[in-house]
Amino acid sequence: MSTDTPRPPLDTVQISEKISRYWRVSVVEVTGSTQEDLLNLVQRAEARTGDVLVTNYQSAGRGRLDRTFEAPQASALLFSFYIQPKRDQSEWSLLPLIVGLSASFALSTLDPQVTSSLKWPNDLLISGLKAGGMIAQTAGNGIIIGVGINVAMQESELPVAHATSLSLQNFGELNRNVILAAFLNEFANLLERWEAGEDLRHLYLERCSSIGAKIQAELPGGVIKSGVAVGISPNGELILEDGSRITVGDIVHLR
Repeated sequence: MSTDTPRPPLDTVQISEKISRYWRVSVVEVTGSTQEDLLNLVQRAEARTGDVLVTNYQSAGRGRLDRTFEAPQASALLFSFYIQPKRDQSEWSLLPLIVGLSASFALSTLDPQVTSSLKWPNDLLISGLKAGGMIAQTAGNGIIIGVGINVAMQESELPVAHATSLSLQNFGELNRNVILAAFLNEFANLLERWEAGEDLRHLYLERCSSIGAKIQAELPGGVIKSGVAVGISPNGELILEDGSRITVGDIVHLR
């Protein structure tokens, strides 16, 4: 794979031409964290549902469990968006799974030759390697969701050994503007269906590599739980074969 993979700049016009009016996309060249930026806007009552912030580089990006995440300039698609869902807040915990599903659907639309899967709760996998992830936090009357997808990263730029990028997987579309627009369209569609009361878990189960796998979960407080994952609850919890449910935790697929 060549090290000179094109890294076209983010362009609000190019993105906006491909998405519905539900979304308002803003590009920032450099920021600490799109998630923190949106949170500040929400706290100042300056954010509206459908606001999207995308950046070429963030110096203080963070993943789940407050881990730091940094990607070289223009090598990843890094964005956060704010929505005020039309379902009760007690049901919002399924939304991060719908985000992952939207990302997987978007990639399938852009390049059907590359198969992606989802590792519960928030990892986007290609060839069993991590190509992206999501985080979510409630804020004000809504929820802020952050997404990171490794797009043009080369081997030397990967954050961890078990990571990959779209470029390294010979993915057919590496323009972040196109990928973001595809994601937003998929998510808007799934969000509308979910808000109308549809149960989308069957779609998630079809793409979730954790289902049927023996997993080990490290729960808050250091508790370790193992078992075969067999399903997803209505609230997005991972259900193990013994009936126990995992709400939050680090998951390892055991061979």
